[in-house]
Amino acid sequence: MSAEPRRVPDTMAVRAAACTGCHGKEGRSTPEGYFPRIAGKPVGYLHNQLLNFRDGRRNYPLMVYLVEDLTDEYLLEFARYFASLDIPYPPPQPTTASQQVLSRGEALVRHGDPTNKIPACAECHGEKLLGVAPYVPGLLGLSRDYLYGQLGFWKTGERRANAPDCMAKVASQLTPDDVGAVSAWLAAQPVAPGAKPAASFRGRLPLACGSVPE
Repeated sequence: MSAEPRRVPDTMAVRAAACTGCHGKEGRSTPEGYFPRIAGKPVGYLHNQLLNFRDGRRNYPLMVYLVEDLTDEYLLEFARYFASLDIPYPPPQPTTASQQVLSRGEALVRHGDPTNKIPACAECHGEKLLGVAPYVPGLLGLSRDYLYGQLGFWKTGERRANAPDCMAKVASQLTPDDVGAVSAWLAAQPVAPGAKPAASFRGRLPLACGSVPE
């Protein structure tokens, strides 16, 4: 007599196994940090990135393969699922960057560089750098290598977003040393327990941004 087939619950957690295989349990990232944390990121940001992979604005073959045939509505279900997860952040990895590099990184993140028309990261990503709901992601809890890679992709045009592409414009103004400094400083910052994305911007955005509808 054949055994009863194993029944798998039809839940978003089960469906999301295709995502957590790379992004870590519950989307909390992997130890090396190459695959970023997606748990708790703003829902609009997650949805936009899934659409970007599907529609060719971002190109990572495995992600494209997973989402290329999925509808806007189904991708939004995944975005809502991961945005709802409230998972503690691990402590940051120790940094080997010099104090000079870290100081430059902090200055760019908090104050920007008006001389070179670089706005502060905090103006868009929130004073606590954990993003602004529902469209802007947090910058903390990510590895130096991931941050460095993504800023590099923005600079070279390998990563794009809806026009006007504000991050492409910002990245184009950063020198390679600036990219390294910002990445090193952000990756070295801890995330306070219970911290979440801000509910709104404190003022007007410094640049028009197609990923943030007005």
